[in-house]
Amino acid sequence: MDSSSDLQAHMIPATPHLSAQTNAILVDDSSASMQVDQTENSVVARDGMQNGGTELVIYNSKRLQDDLQMIGLKIKQHEDHIKLLKSQSLKLGDSILDLQVNLGKYHSAKVDNEDHSNHQNEEETTGQILQHEKSAAGVLCQLKTRHCTQASHLTFTKDVLGIVASLGQLEDENLSSLLSEYLGVDTMLAIVCKTFECVKALETYDKEGRIIKSSGLHGLGASIGRAIDGRFLVICLENLRPFAGEFVVDDPQRRLDLWKPRLPTGECPPGFLGYAVNMINIDGKNLFCATASGHGLRETLFYNLFYRLQVYRTRADMLLALPLISDGAISLDGGIIRSSGVFSLGSRQDVDVRFPKSSGTSDMPAKYAATEKQIQEMKFRLETLQEDLKREQALLKNAKDTFERKKQEFVKFLADSSSFAIQMQAAREKFTPR
Repeated sequence: MDSSSDLQAHMIPATPHLSAQTNAILVDDSSASMQVDQTENSVVARDGMQNGGTELVIYNSKRLQDDLQMIGLKIKQHEDHIKLLKSQSLKLGDSILDLQVNLGKYHSAKVDNEDHSNHQNEEETTGQILQHEKSAAGVLCQLKTRHCTQASHLTFTKDVLGIVASLGQLEDENLSSLLSEYLGVDTMLAIVCKTFECVKALETYDKEGRIIKSSGLHGLGASIGRAIDGRFLVICLENLRPFAGEFVVDDPQRRLDLWKPRLPTGECPPGFLGYAVNMINIDGKNLFCATASGHGLRETLFYNLFYRLQVYRTRADMLLALPLISDGAISLDGGIIRSSGVFSLGSRQDVDVRFPKSSGTSDMPAKYAATEKQIQEMKFRLETLQEDLKREQALLKNAKDTFERKKQEFVKFLADSSSFAIQMQAAREKFTPR
């Protein structure tokens, strides 16, 4: 007798009125019914386990993902705050440095004023240019100072702005001497023209390419007994590439807003005083519209002469900042770096043509105390910003640590969920009818 007959014998007693055939049918129906009941029960149990477990997995996964997203947003907020605080600190530090440089200029100018023999005014600069009698600058300067009537009738001279040495002033005599040495006498005596048409009018040539000595500046020199000897430099403003950045806000001298060199700590290197291009003082008439495109002398002429030439207090300060110097540097004690890797050694040369002294510090004593007070207030604000920055950095670190813990928890949850899925698959295979 098979197992179905044994099960039937236990569940349904034998009835003598039923035929053998009927008994067989009852046995078959009862066995089929038992198999269906078992299958349905196993399916219900399996589906209950699967549905309940899946819902729990989805719920926990959503909760962990929401936690990670919320912490990620907090991290982004802290990073944005830190970026803003760093930017504000850098700007405030630059403003403090600019004010300190102005006070340093005042002290330097005060020392210079005590020794009138070192005072370089515009008349002395003109005299120095005139001493170069056979230079183009000397001829042009003599025309404008001693033959002004004749010069006024010359059409090409209307676009001549002047000589490099006469187009800027410096508040520090020592700095004037250093920058003059850096540029060299030929550049200091260079003629500055607004247009290329003016450059062409200064010198003309015959068909063989020889200079026509009777025309242009050569002809003027010959007419006053000053024949020009040798080559001379001419700078054409409209052919120069001007500085493409911004200007310092609310600065009457329209100084260029150049990025200051920074140490890895974010601070300026010790002894850094500024950029040479911003230390030149320019007459108001040449600050704007020196060219047809509306550019002034600072962003055209002096930017192309000095670029990002840095100025340091001492040679030692300059050499310590060497990795931050890309376009040359000078120090107030005579050090000169021409460009990256090019050093000027030996004794200083006293160039006999220098920039005149600026009178821009005449009202400085009245503002001195106010400037010092302003610096102290700005330093206090900078300290407050630094404290806020440290606090934000601590909060950022805490948020990142929390994020890392939650991420590890999520990774563990995924691993456990994978194990649960494997178990569910095994249970499904066990209860599935074959």
